[in-house]
Amino acid sequence: MMNIFAHTSATWVRYSDYEWRQAADGYFYLLPTADAVPSIYTPTKVTNELVLAAVDIGRALIERTPPEKVRAMIREFACQYGLLGIITALPTTADFIVYEKVYFPRNAFIREESMDTVEYLKNFYPFKMPDFKKKGVESVWNTQDDDDNLVKALMLTYTGKRDPQAMAMSFIRDYGERYEWMAEVFKDWAFTLMATHIYYDKSDPANEATRKVYESGMAAFEGNAPTYHLELRDKPVIVWDYYSLMLCVKLMLNVMMTDEAHPIRLCRQCMKPFLVTEEEAEFCSPQCRRKYRREHK
Repeated sequence: MMNIFAHTSATWVRYSDYEWRQAADGYFYLLPTADAVPSIYTPTKVTNELVLAAVDIGRALIERTPPEKVRAMIREFACQYGLLGIITALPTTADFIVYEKVYFPRNAFIREESMDTVEYLKNFYPFKMPDFKKKGVESVWNTQDDDDNLVKALMLTYTGKRDPQAMAMSFIRDYGERYEWMAEVFKDWAFTLMATHIYYDKSDPANEATRKVYESGMAAFEGNAPTYHLELRDKPVIVWDYYSLMLCVKLMLNVMMTDEAHPIRLCRQCMKPFLVTEEEAEFCSPQCRRKYRREHK
């Protein structure tokens, strides 16, 4: 099968440093630090590292790792890959700002089917709202008063493209993501891989009732997916449009799980995610293979 990530219009923004800050509502949010420097990268060029890191955080959450340690892991993830872009992942369209209201498919965070656009934005700017005004389908986002030249340059890069305005807004320094929401996303990714591991585990097969539970659990995580468009280059190509790192990782994980040559699996001994090789199809390392065999003589 051809590489489905061969063509992508997707770039993402990461800052050099992030910090957890507690807002007036009592929740912790992850935001870039005041002196952090933004940079642009292409997630599809680091697919393996990105997905393995994301699933490992989810595994830590499922194993009930203390929140302070998980927050440190998520912060490190953000320094490497940026925030998840939850703001554009939840609505039915990433271009929700052009509509009078934001509409949502079923999700784990917002129960309402629709919400006022400005009210929705408040979920992601816990300390300082951007200078954004909405009147019907018209919206105005003023970035001229921002004295951060780095952020201004970043906004010029994205607001002049075909990308949704909300995507550019998620790259400003005041944008933050709530710990509980980020944790739920990471946990869902790990559950997807763990459920598959248990479902197909031949050494300790699950009973039929358990298999049905995992089948239902997998279906519960369906939702939005990245979009694509067709471009006529030297030949017709599909170009993916990733407006959220969250949806990008989800698709990458699903593709890696179904890859016949080198799928992503969980180590039978330590349960860490790894990419399968011919020699070590069930274990992430020779050490884990030897330890498993000693313990299961």
